[in-house]
Amino acid sequence: MNEEVTFILDTTKESMDAAMEHLEKAFIKIRAGKASPAMLSTVMVEYYGSQTPLSQVSNINTPDARTISVQPWEKNMLQEIETAIMNSNLGFNPMNNGDMVIINVPPLTEERRRDLVKQAKAEAEDAKVSVRSARQEANKELKKLDISEDLLGNAEVDVQELTDAYIKKVDDVFAVKEAEIMKV
Repeated sequence: MNEEVTFILDTTKESMDAAMEHLEKAFIKIRAGKASPAMLSTVMVEYYGSQTPLSQVSNINTPDARTISVQPWEKNMLQEIETAIMNSNLGFNPMNNGDMVIINVPPLTEERRRDLVKQAKAEAEDAKVSVRSARQEANKELKKLDISEDLLGNAEVDVQELTDAYIKKVDDVFAVKEAEIMKV
């Protein structure tokens, strides 16, 4: 196969891999009722005048499936951390015991589970759009090349097979996440 065609296929595969990576990161943030330190990954704390990720000013643990504990490295940060968690719109109500901030993760209601599935589906659709745009870009690049009709046809078939494989991966990852969210 032509070197340029191989390069375009490799670039397309990288773009599709990036879409999958983004989807998996997005799914980590969608909680499925089980406490996880990743739930607080978006929380920023005011630390000596600058916004700093919570994980850089404290130790975040999950002692059990329904609790997250945040142990700040400096005791005077307790109030800041508590405020940052409340202001993050994650729906958590942190408690401060003087040593650490404790967050009880409430069990999900049926309605909340459905909302999370919708959110996960939207993320999956975004990933599919990214995969399809990578396909579109690849086909556009292939048409610019000075290659035979047969080689072009074969390359377009390869791009479509790659696209189909990644769309199936997205569907599979979403199905797993949906089952995880809906499991009581």
